[in-house]
Amino acid sequence: MSWYLHIDMDAFYASVEQSLDPTLKGKPVIVGGRSGRGVVTSASYEARKFGVHSAMPGFQAKKLCPRGIFLPNRRRVYSEYSAKVFAILERYSPKVHALSIDEGVVDLTGTARLFGPPLKTADTIIRRIDRELGLPSSGGLSTHRVIAKIAATLASTGTPAFFVHPGEASHGDLGMITASDVVLALSNSGETAEIITILPIIKRLDVPLITLTGNPESTLSKAATANINVRVEREACPLDLAPTASTTAALAMGDALAIALLESRGFTEQDFARSHPGGALGRRLLLLIDDLMHTGDAIPSVGPDTLLSNALMEMTRKGLGMTAVVDEEGHLVGIFTDGDLRRAIDHKVDVHVARMRDVMTTNCKTVNPGMLAAEALQLMDSKMINALPVVNDANKLVGALNMHDMLRAGVV
Repeated sequence: MSWYLHIDMDAFYASVEQSLDPTLKGKPVIVGGRSGRGVVTSASYEARKFGVHSAMPGFQAKKLCPRGIFLPNRRRVYSEYSAKVFAILERYSPKVHALSIDEGVVDLTGTARLFGPPLKTADTIIRRIDRELGLPSSGGLSTHRVIAKIAATLASTGTPAFFVHPGEASHGDLGMITASDVVLALSNSGETAEIITILPIIKRLDVPLITLTGNPESTLSKAATANINVRVEREACPLDLAPTASTTAALAMGDALAIALLESRGFTEQDFARSHPGGALGRRLLLLIDDLMHTGDAIPSVGPDTLLSNALMEMTRKGLGMTAVVDEEGHLVGIFTDGDLRRAIDHKVDVHVARMRDVMTTNCKTVNPGMLAAEALQLMDSKMINALPVVNDANKLVGALNMHDMLRAGVV
């Protein structure tokens, strides 16, 4: 029998921060949404008690949890910890499939001789992650990857789903099924003994039963509220024995069901992104400039009368390849970039004499807090620039970011 362990890291980003700084343990840690306009990417269980959750706007999180500890999204750090988690998983199986930065499937088939029964191995892995990295995780065992994949696809597209093993269902696991659920049962023959055994119980629960079978005349098919015929002419196996083509057909039909539900419910890209804030789509649709920009003393800025030589020192210290030029009240009046420096040298400008007002670029491109990082990236691409000052509605400088910030965050 095959065994698959699905590992999901609990409140991953927030848990990493608590592991790195023990003083944060037991406190409501919220990653992202610091500016109030950003989006929460992770919330510790202490923060969740106040109703804070991933994909929630920062201003709403601050209202629910005013004493929450808001931290910036440190993607590089989380990626490093993710690599450590998967390194632990690979100690127990050479077959580890990463689903996301904080989620993966471990094939434990055939590992019993080395590590003991799958349930014991799963417990060992979860405990080891906690002991070595200080991170909590959840794990679930399944004997069939196809069913686990269909459940995962349904859940990721907005339809909550979980796997119930038919062999365990008659020993208490059917208690997980409620009156508002729909049961999706898979059996190629339609006569699988474990499913037929619990069929009367499913009927007594009075929940809709949808079946995927290869035999529409089978017991399971006839008992279904709706049966979908996924019969195949023969298996891909040369002996026509190993489940190959039949499992592929069931998986394809499961995906088709998930897509049909997605469309009927009006599930959008934004909904998908909220369910996958750590994925590429989530970063593209949810990550705001506020989450990436440099603020405070990290912003390179000088005055209009500053010598070019001093401005170059400011650019070197801050490392963004540019410096903003602001007046006494903090209003942006111009920008000076590496490109401007090359042009100044080409015109034989004396860096020890020239003032910023003489060499800066005025009417420069800017972005505002609350804009999507993807919008800023599009502006950079279209105007062929590598850095942008961030200004508020009063044109006061509040931040700065460059292309390297986009690359680090995975927006590109």
